[in-house]
Amino acid sequence: MSTDPRTPRAPLALSLVLARLEAADAADALRTLAGHLLDDGAVTEAFPEALQAREQRYPTGLPTPIPTAIPHADPEHVLVPGLALATLARPVAFGEMGAGGGQVPVQLLAMPLLTDAREHLAALQRLMALLQDEQAVAALLEAEDAETLRARAEALLGRAEDEEELA
Repeated sequence: MSTDPRTPRAPLALSLVLARLEAADAADALRTLAGHLLDDGAVTEAFPEALQAREQRYPTGLPTPIPTAIPHADPEHVLVPGLALATLARPVAFGEMGAGGGQVPVQLLAMPLLTDAREHLAALQRLMALLQDEQAVAALLEAEDAETLRARAEALLGRAEDEEELA
């Protein structure tokens, strides 16, 4: 991969999409996503524990217009880069990012799967920009099934990439 800053970055490919996930709490939601990713060979055996531990140390709940969490693990636990996306059947409480104990009733999980630490911040910034778009996130939450959710997410992520290239 070129390090030339003018070289467009590849979009975050959707690795896993779950619509209307039933989860008792944040740990349950993370366990479910990690289990699917492990079964798919996208992450290491250590990923599920690393994901839970990182979420405990550095909560990822965001008080965006529609509350979202962006849980992730360090790149050494990821085998295949991409993005895992899940809408929740009911909001679950995640610790609020940077809020020292606050909680956010999360409705959407967007989990970046990054293998390159240098790309980590840039990918999170691109994802954050999309999550600020209330209409876009609402469209994701309205998806009744994984197929519809995948199609909507791919369209929105493609649009976000196009807008970034124009900026």
